[in-house]
Parts: sequence; structure tokens; C-alpha cells
Amino acid sequence: MSNSEGKTRKIALLGNPNIGKTTLFNVLCGLRQKTGNYPGVTVDKKKGTFKHNKERIELIDLPGINSLFPKSKDEELVVDYLLNTPKQDLPEKIVVLASAINLKRTLYLLDQIRDLNIPIVLAINMIDVAEKQGIAIDIHVIAQEFGIPVIPISAKKNAGIAELKDAIIKDVAYSTREPHYIEEDNKDLMQSLANNADYASYLRLTKGEIEGLSSADQKKWKTNESILRYKFLNKLIDQSLSQDKSLATNFTSKVDRWLVHPIFGYVIFGLIMLLIFQSIFWLASYPMDWIDLGFAWLSESFASILPEGYFADLITQGIIPGIGGVVIFVPQIAILFFLFSILEESGYMQRIVYLMDRFMQSFGMSGKSVVPMISGLACAIPAIMAARTIENNKERLITIMITPLLTCSARIPVYVVIIALVIPDEAMVGIFNAQGLALMGMYLLGLLLSLISALVFKWILKTDFKSSLIIDMPTYLMPDFKNVFISVWNNSKAFVWNAGKIILATSIILFVLATNGGDKFKSAEEFVQAENPHLNVEEQEVMVNSIELENSYLGMIGKSIEPTIQPLGYDWKIGISIITSLAAREVFVGTMSTIYSINSEEEMTIRDRLKTQKKPNGELVFGLATSISLLLFYAFALQCLSTVAVTYKETKSLKWTSIQFLYMTALAYFAALIAYQILV
Repeated sequence: MSNSEGKTRKIALLGNPNIGKTTLFNVLCGLRQKTGNYPGVTVDKKKGTFKHNKERIELIDLPGINSLFPKSKDEELVVDYLLNTPKQDLPEKIVVLASAINLKRTLYLLDQIRDLNIPIVLAINMIDVAEKQGIAIDIHVIAQEFGIPVIPISAKKNAGIAELKDAIIKDVAYSTREPHYIEEDNKDLMQSLANNADYASYLRLTKGEIEGLSSADQKKWKTNESILRYKFLNKLIDQSLSQDKSLATNFTSKVDRWLVHPIFGYVIFGLIMLLIFQSIFWLASYPMDWIDLGFAWLSESFASILPEGYFADLITQGIIPGIGGVVIFVPQIAILFFLFSILEESGYMQRIVYLMDRFMQSFGMSGKSVVPMISGLACAIPAIMAARTIENNKERLITIMITPLLTCSARIPVYVVIIALVIPDEAMVGIFNAQGLALMGMYLLGLLLSLISALVFKWILKTDFKSSLIIDMPTYLMPDFKNVFISVWNNSKAFVWNAGKIILATSIILFVLATNGGDKFKSAEEFVQAENPHLNVEEQEVMVNSIELENSYLGMIGKSIEPTIQPLGYDWKIGISIITSLAAREVFVGTMSTIYSINSEEEMTIRDRLKTQKKPNGELVFGLATSISLLLFYAFALQCLSTVAVTYKETKSLKWTSIQFLYMTALAYFAALIAYQILV
């Protein structure tokens, strides 16, 4: 089929998990990416575009799968996409990505897809790594056997990418084939049940999409097919692949003796995480100060340029402080994503999954639960989505229920501000920065409570299922810093954009509510002049501002909830911030920045402003007891409505969604209450 001028070719990218599919997607599409959802489900569908020889290609990155016999929600989605998408909406080609160091695993998937008679290009990745291990692959034998183009590539080194693009846009004769492994007797039954004997009908029958085949027969058919396919693949591997171990390097094996050791592996992992948290403070301190001072200068500049009035106050006391309260944490978020990307690109993340498998089974989960839990350190939403790779429903449910307890990037702004209020920048514990240790402590606290909660859910669900873990242990590689940059850019951009939209709207609403009120608000100036004539003009102005804020519509809302939160050490201003942060946790800092900037003439950074706030009795608002209480509240509370929505869509259960929100809220409230009452 020739590509008419102006038409976009639609190509799908498919392969096993953890073999470099994201790296190849980034190499092909760069920053020209966007994410959406598959119809009816909350799984990210990544799309990207690139041009080659004046042709525009849209690349669809499908979730990683092991075979067309789905065992997880992710795999089921891909199979449904291939089987049930209208023909005109299907991609015109599928790029199947294989790993050169574990070729047999992908060839099984490739052989199944080949029976669907969709044009295929096979890209064999990490060909350079295979050569270092003494592995030689005869691509001509594989190409001839499957009747498809086979392109050896190294996505990290950008090798073979031009040839792959040529193969993607090249129109070649593509011969269909009869399904290899369907017994003749079964074909007659398929014809009667599905009115067809092709491989797509076979898959629909074996997954129960078409009724008429018992579960025992479904299992028997799939088992027989797998045996026959592997017999064929074993012969093909013998013909096309050889390995001379004398040429192999053994660096990975030597390193793994330590990194996956049952004792030292955990110690090394802990030290790596400690280094990450120290780096968040060490590396981000200067850019954060620059951003903080920059927004203070911006407010002052706008105040001097704009004519005095309501609009100028909205900009300088509402919008700029609110947005600045979130943007200031971009350096720390970017550093966190950068370091996590380094671990993933190097191949270390897979070692963590392997290392944690047996440990996680004690809590009703499996090693596969580690993947969403690690993702939860960035954001709970994709982490909950990632739980669909877990085959067992009870393990999957436990993982979903406890993942939001792990410290996500949205909590970092809250933690950093509050930790800075009680621990000085220069405080050290030995060679370690005390603030970095405190931040790691919050991460460990979230992990501890998530494991305790998992034990409780394991007891409630009465799960005794023992899952098995199949995972590739890739060779250690030098991280591809282009790929790391793309990951950091996309995640940081998403953080700023998603939080920024909420902060902008929240700042405007808060400012309007805080600068309007009833009779007491309107008569504040007259009241102060009449009752306190002995005060000078500056003192009267401070008192007027205080009375106006407390009697504004915002103050009325805050005062109404103050009795509920006062035992936790919070005043009405903190209460307003807690309510607004239901939209997203990081909104807490933006809200605090906005509220404490209203009616303030002095331009200060958010940290300095909060440090100076005092209660009517002269005590600091953010003393030790209140600060610890806030840290515990935000460590456990589910202050993220998007997470609630995703939990409901993934579990399709209002019951479990409600349980998750209520148990986390109760845990947060009583932990904060106990801490404050003990420390006050």
C-alpha cells in the first residue's frame, strides 16, 4: 500500500516488558509525545510522531506483554486492542521489539502475532550488548522463517534506527499464512462456534470472549499450542543463534553478587536511597533559592508597575505567590526523576524487583507489586495503573489499596517546607544533612505504614496465594542521558502543568474569598479607629488586615472547620489549605503562600513568611508540635481526588474506593492528633 501525500502512517510498537521499548519510543519520537487513555480504561496510551523521507509516522506505544494469552490487565488490554479494534483503525504495521540477549522470549510473542496476519517489522534491540556477551544472531534465518524484515538495532546508541525507519515506511509484499498450531478437529469446532477458523477467532475462544469452549478445553488448547510453538522456536534458535562464552564479559555477574545479595543487597539499596534524598537537598538548594527570590522580585516588580487597586493585589498577592509556591519545588522534583531514571536506565530497578519478591510475599503481594510501589514514589496515579500487570486479583487489590501511602512527588513540596521550618539548613548528623535524613525518614514512614496496611488487608482478604515472578535481569548499561532528559522533562512538565492549573484557579478563588466579606469585613477600618485610637497608622493597618481576613468569606469557611482541626494544632488558615489540597497535595503550599501574602506589603519568600507567623498568644504558628502533626497528616492522608478516581476505575468498586479514602483519612487524623497532643 503506498502512502498518499499528507497521510499519516499509523504504526504500533509492541514487545515484552523491560526490553527497552520506552528507550526506542523516545529515540524515534523525542519530545513529540502525548499521553491519553484507551477507551473505557485508565491506562496511559502513549503516542508520538516523527518524520522520515518526508512521511509522517504516528507511533503508538502499547503496554509490554509476554504473549497473546493474557494473564494481567495490561496484557488483556493489548489483546483486546489487536482483536477488537475496527480494521480501519488498526495500525498498518506493528514494530515488534525483541531483546538480543533473550531472543526466544520475544519470538514466541512474534510467532503468535504473525498468525494474526498484520504486517510486522522485527527490531532486535541491544545487539551491541549481545556481541559483548559473545552472542551471534543470524537475522537472515529469522527473516526468512517469518517472512518479515528483521532489523538489528541499539536504541541507546542510536544504531540501526535509520534502517528501522526505512523498514517502517517501505511497502513490501506481505504474505498471509494459515495458523500454524490449530489442530484440524479444533478448526471444525471453531467454524461452528465462531463462524471462522482464523487465529483471531481462536484467541477469542480461548479467552472466553466467544462462548462454547469450556475452561478446561481453553487451557488444553493454549497448552498444546505453546508446546508446539516452542518446539518450532527451539529449532529456529538453534539455527539462528550461537554464543561463544569466551568472548563474553562478566561485569554484570560480578556486580550482581553484591546488588542482589540477600543481605548486602538491601543495605546497598538503602544507601542508594539515602544518597538520593541527600542529593535532593544538596543539589536543589541554590536553584530553589533563586526561584524563591525571583518570584518575590516578580511580585515587587508588578506592584511597582501596576496601578494600585484590586487587580494589582490579585496579581501580586494571589496569583504570583500561589504559582511560585509550587514552581520553587521543580528543581527537587526534577532531581528525583533524574536519579530514578538513572536507576531504571542502568538496569538496577529490575534487581530491586527481584530482591524484594520473597519479602513482598509475606505481605500478601509479590515482586511485581514492587514496580507500582516504586512508581508510587513519583505519582500514585500511574502506580495504581501499573498494578494491572499483577495476575492475582487479591495481590493486585492489596497493592492498589496501599500504594497511596508511599511518598509521591506531590508530597515533596509539603515535606520540604515543613522540614525547613523545624530543622535549620546547616544542621548535620555526622556527614549527612539533617533535612535530607528527615526527608528519608518520611519516605521510610510511608513504606512502613504501607506494609502494615498490606498485612491488615492480607488478613481481611484471607489471601494465601503464592505467585511466581518471571523477570529479565538485563545487563548493566550506561544510562542513555537523552532518554533520561526526556523522562525528566515530561515528568517535570506534567507536574508544573497539572499543579499550575489547579494553583492558578485556586489562587484566584482564594483571593476573591479573602478580599470580600460581610458587615464586619467592610467596617473593619472604622472599628479599629474607634476602639484603638492610641495605635499608630502602621499598627492600625496591621489590625485592620487581620480583622478583614478573619471576617472575609474565606475566614468564615476556615472558622467553621477550625473546631475539628484545632486539636491537631491547626488554625483556620491551615484548615483552608488542607481543604484545597484535596485537589492535589502540592496545592497546600501554594494555598499557604497565597493566604499569608494577602494584605501583606512586605515581599518575602514563602519559607521566611511562614517562619514569622505567630498565634495571638505570641507562639509560632509552625512550632515543632504543629509541624510534626502536619508531616504525619500529609504522610497518611489521601489528599488527591485524582487518585480516588483512578482507584475506582481500576477496582470498579465504590466499596474499596471508600475504604481506601476513609482508612487513610482516619489514619492521618489520629496520627496527627496523637503527635500534637504529646508534643504540645
